[in-house]
Amino acid sequence: MIGTLINALTVLLGSSAGLIVRKKVSTDFVFDVVGLFTFYLGVEMSLKASNPVALILGLLVGTAVGERLSLDERVRRWADGLRKRVGGDSMFVEGMMTAFITFCVGPMTVVGALKDGMGDPSVIMAKAVMDGFTSAAYASAMGVGVLFSVIPLLLFQGSLSLMGSFVGLTLPTAIVSDLTGAGGVILLGLALDLLRIKEVRVTNMLPALITVPVISALLPTLG
Repeated sequence: MIGTLINALTVLLGSSAGLIVRKKVSTDFVFDVVGLFTFYLGVEMSLKASNPVALILGLLVGTAVGERLSLDERVRRWADGLRKRVGGDSMFVEGMMTAFITFCVGPMTVVGALKDGMGDPSVIMAKAVMDGFTSAAYASAMGVGVLFSVIPLLLFQGSLSLMGSFVGLTLPTAIVSDLTGAGGVILLGLALDLLRIKEVRVTNMLPALITVPVISALLPTLG
């Protein structure tokens, strides 16, 4: 789990650097850049899906589960409670949720965290470097909430690492590709929200990271 701990550290360092920059210079433009960068990541990842049927079915089922559980509302309520305790500003909740979703929907998170649990932190270490730079940009635009994204990041990636230590890595390439596509679509929704084009409750879509690979694995057996 050393890779996940280092990942959290790079996010803390990157966020801290972004907060310092935010205090010294005007960073209004960064918000637009972050939104467009997130859109780019979403397009790149979504195009890697190998089974569009599994992708759309998994997204529909996963989002329906998220809506039924009111995940977005629950997470926002928890994040707002944390904001009140630490004295964060009005961007605290959005910053924390945006950063967490960006850091944790990609295949490097799932595959990397599983391998980390098996004793190979190389993938998560590479991700940690990227997350450090991304967190700096996010924090300069959205403030201290980005720094606190390390809490759900540790919980999510730590759980995957623990799972990897027990079950190992057994994900076929096609399933990883569809998982990547699902993460990309979620990032596209996040980008639309960041750019103020349409409000998308992307947290409710997170169960699709489970339902898409499950459906991707089951579909070939039904043919």
